[in-house]
Amino acid sequence: MEENRPKDGNLKKIMYALIAVAVVLAAALVYIWFERTSLVNELNLEKEDLTAQMIALQNDYATLSSDYDSINSQLDSSREEVSQLIERIKKTDATNRAKIRQYERELGTLRSIMRNYIVQIDSLNTLNQKLTADAAAARREAAEIRRQSEELSKTVEDLSGQVAVGAVIKGRGIRLDAYNASNKITDRSSRVVRLMTTLSLVENDLAPKGPVRVYIRVKGPDGILLTNGEQRTFNFNGEPMICSASREVDYQGTEVEMSIYLNDVSEYVKGIYTVDVYTEQALLGSAELMLR
Repeated sequence: MEENRPKDGNLKKIMYALIAVAVVLAAALVYIWFERTSLVNELNLEKEDLTAQMIALQNDYATLSSDYDSINSQLDSSREEVSQLIERIKKTDATNRAKIRQYERELGTLRSIMRNYIVQIDSLNTLNQKLTADAAAARREAAEIRRQSEELSKTVEDLSGQVAVGAVIKGRGIRLDAYNASNKITDRSSRVVRLMTTLSLVENDLAPKGPVRVYIRVKGPDGILLTNGEQRTFNFNGEPMICSASREVDYQGTEVEMSIYLNDVSEYVKGIYTVDVYTEQALLGSAELMLR
């Protein structure tokens, strides 16, 4: 009987050891289960957040619109990509971290594409507004030119009686030349520093004697009047007009040769320039200059 007691004691020790191991294993399993459950919950939240971001991006794409067919076609393609990506996210298990990271990168790419669309649309809208404004300005300028032409025709008719009796000073030999920095005539637009209009006031004993101011209006190839800081106005047929430059001479009924310079114009471009020469009583004539 005494020989069996040690064996019983050993069995108890082994049993207690097995129970302890079982307790430790159970605790480890419980810990692992809680950790896995916590990780799965975090991954599910991450997936839900990614899905919410994609839906927000889908709504942002829905608000974008354009007046250009090419951009609208690209927008439709991107909207389809967003919709497909949302469906793929919904079908992907949250624990598939590689796929979730891939979808996050695709989300970043689609956001970047949307920002580019916004920049393109804003740029095109700005350009369209500018073109519309330019067209309106061109129509106003054309209307102004027509108005001035009509006024000029009316002035010629009103002064025709005075011209018939020789009371109006006339001009002849009107010429427009361009000069470079060396004071030589040039036809290269890039070298022009000033324009000079030359003419003669015709001899006329019946015309009023005394100081006469002659005005020039020089227009560029775009039809816009060239002026500088010294621009002034004059009255022609009772209406104020802006001139490019002017000069006063003493007219005593004999022929007077004169020159009028136009300086300090910021830039000259290629094309045909025109000059109209006036006194306050009449249009003396016009001339053209081609710059290349």
